[in-house]
Amino acid sequence: MKVENTQVQMRKGILEFCILEIISRGEVYASDMLDELTAAKMIVVEGTLYPLLTRLKNAGLLDYTWVESSSGPPRKYYKLTEVGKEFLAQLRQTWLEVVASIEHITKKNKAS
Repeated sequence: MKVENTQVQMRKGILEFCILEIISRGEVYASDMLDELTAAKMIVVEGTLYPLLTRLKNAGLLDYTWVESSSGPPRKYYKLTEVGKEFLAQLRQTWLEVVASIEHITKKNKAS
């Protein structure tokens, strides 16, 4: 078993949360999201982001607006819907609970 496979699965599990956090700061272009996720080592393939954005939009968590660009085709900027904001608030609480649980478990290893 390769550790890389488990690492990828761990990152995939929290990718939606990270995307929603980025979008919660204000309207954001997908390319900028991709840059931030790549810099944070959360995503490595562009093809992963767009299907996730579509799924989140279809679930009513995101909306987007088209903005004309002076340097090319119009750009799609994403923002959270009210439902998306509520969903993210619940994910933030879950994240805190998961972190606390992991710290509880890993502290026992450090005490040994």
